[in-house]
Amino acid sequence: MNVISTDIPEVLILEPQIYGDDRGFFMESFNHQVFADKTGLQRQFVQDNHSRSKGGILRGLHYQIQSPQGKLLRVIKGEIFDVAVDIRRQSPTFGQWVGVTLSDGNHRQLWVPEGFAHGFYVVSDSADVLYKTTDYYAPQHERTIIWNDEKLGISWPLAGQAPVLSAKDQQGDRLAVAEVFA
Repeated sequence: MNVISTDIPEVLILEPQIYGDDRGFFMESFNHQVFADKTGLQRQFVQDNHSRSKGGILRGLHYQIQSPQGKLLRVIKGEIFDVAVDIRRQSPTFGQWVGVTLSDGNHRQLWVPEGFAHGFYVVSDSADVLYKTTDYYAPQHERTIIWNDEKLGISWPLAGQAPVLSAKDQQGDRLAVAEVFA
């Protein structure tokens, strides 16, 4: 596995080794020991999730203020633009974001640590996203930051079209008033 740093040191891009030939490919999508050795992180994942979304859907920016979740994401079908936003008030990168293209073609994974808001935009006709979390889903602690907060200035690849949002995502808070991590 190759680990690629981003502009926010705690957010990592992981590239698994792919073994392929004319029959297809094989990859080890997760190995706890390799993950720990290559990233230096000791995390226990407790939940696996599978999300399917149509093209033009934007999900996020979500986080849990209590029971925060670290997420390891990958796309098994389609392509997304995946975003992590640092919402740790004491962090030198507070309010900054990293965006990465994840697809079934590049096999990349994104590590989004606890203390970050997360969201993605589906670039392809549809996308299946798998992700592991370090804590359980706790809807009573879930919060949303509005996807188009001017203060964040995220460069979503919308190609001039408005994204399709859930009611919850339409009503997200601005970072300036959102409940964030100390």
